[in-house]
Amino acid sequence: MNTTPTLASAPHQAAPPRTHVTPADVSRRHYSLATLRSIVATWRWRTRFRGDLEQRLKGDPHLIDDIGLTRPQVEAEIAKPFWQVSNPL
Repeated sequence: MNTTPTLASAPHQAAPPRTHVTPADVSRRHYSLATLRSIVATWRWRTRFRGDLEQRLKGDPHLIDDIGLTRPQVEAEIAKPFWQVSNPL
């Protein structure tokens, strides 16, 4: 006869009830696949937008003036990583 304890024969111990929520619990989110795709699409759009803005700044800086932006505003936008939201220019 096998006397090795198995999961089914082990005594069950319930986890103690949680009395408080930690910051890690609050920051943990569950996203659907559609939401994740939307996030990635937004990141790609920002990358393309900032790349186009950089090309326009280098190629024809007068276009930047025509749309009402200053060079420091454009340079600040270009320097942002793809995950960072743009401030309204």
